[in-house]
Amino acid sequence: MTDETKTLSHGRLMTRFAQVGPYLRQNKSSENSYFFDCLSACVNAKKSPESREFWGWWMQLTPKEGGFEYLYTFGKYNTEGEWLEDAIPNKYADEVKASLDTFYSKITGLVEGELALEITAQPSLKQPKLGSAA
Repeated sequence: MTDETKTLSHGRLMTRFAQVGPYLRQNKSSENSYFFDCLSACVNAKKSPESREFWGWWMQLTPKEGGFEYLYTFGKYNTEGEWLEDAIPNKYADEVKASLDTFYSKITGLVEGELALEITAQPSLKQPKLGSAA
């Protein structure tokens, strides 16, 4: 591990995570937990934009000694702007899982490649492997 990766501040990590793409939610992140999500598939595109709900996923990265642990969940993003854990309908499952695989590839590339840190699943995660990305 380089000296740079040992001393990355919360602000620098936020900047690096934001460079991964539109996944980071800064207002839901802190020094103790970084929040990422993706609105993968619209539930009903015929509704007005403010009334739409989405199928997708959210992930939290928690700092630990030498890297991060992740925990992800699938569900629905509702009109109130909240995530609700829910099973993804088969019609959208491939699209949602593909978007998580894409993100996972990007975040592991940053954490393991550029930052030379470890990224692992939290022990409580029921399915710790992420599709084809794991």
